[in-house]
Amino acid sequence: MTDAQPRGSSQPPVPVELLVKDGCHLCADALTVVDEVCGRLGVAWRSVDVAHHPELAERHAEEIPVLLVDGVQRDFWRIDPSRLERLLTAGRA
Repeated sequence: MTDAQPRGSSQPPVPVELLVKDGCHLCADALTVVDEVCGRLGVAWRSVDVAHHPELAERHAEEIPVLLVDGVQRDFWRIDPSRLERLLTAGRA
């Protein structure tokens, strides 16, 4: 897990991004869920601290944490591990 630039930056995109902020108890729970599910499935992911990205903080002000899968918002507040696993394994052979 690392804080990195969101999509559109010069860094290569990762399949899963979790938007978080400091002092957020829901973010701590979400980080644990995403780390466990992505780690078990071998899927790259990163956390993005919205404090460093004012446009994301404004856009998602009341939804943090926010889960993005392939750039699409899939969840917010509480991340369901079963749903995340389904999203990440759908279409895999």
